[in-house]
Amino acid sequence: MTDFIFSTDVHNFETTVIEASHTTPVLIDLWADWCSPCRVIAPLLEKISAEYQHRLLIAKIEVDDDDNMKIAGHYKVRGFPTLILFQKGIETGRFSGAKPLSFIRQFIDENTDLQVS
Repeated sequence: MTDFIFSTDVHNFETTVIEASHTTPVLIDLWADWCSPCRVIAPLLEKISAEYQHRLLIAKIEVDDDDNMKIAGHYKVRGFPTLILFQKGIETGRFSGAKPLSFIRQFIDENTDLQVS
């Protein structure tokens, strides 16, 4: 984890994701240890974090925890990984599955007012 990639859970989701997204967009990564595509996308998210630096936060939510699965249920997640982008307290976009770095950049740029620096 880095300063801009962190683990969160159902107990602090409201603060670390919803409230934080009012000042900085937050991309949540709903993942599971047994999920191969989740392991594929993880290093790409590290690259994204480095590219966007302090302008984007990435919150990792491990759904094997029963309590954290409540977040997946609340947002009607159907598969893993699912990445949901929050800005100003609301969901602005989502995608599922391992995608290439170029797709993730475009997704962020289209769903926020950010551009890779």
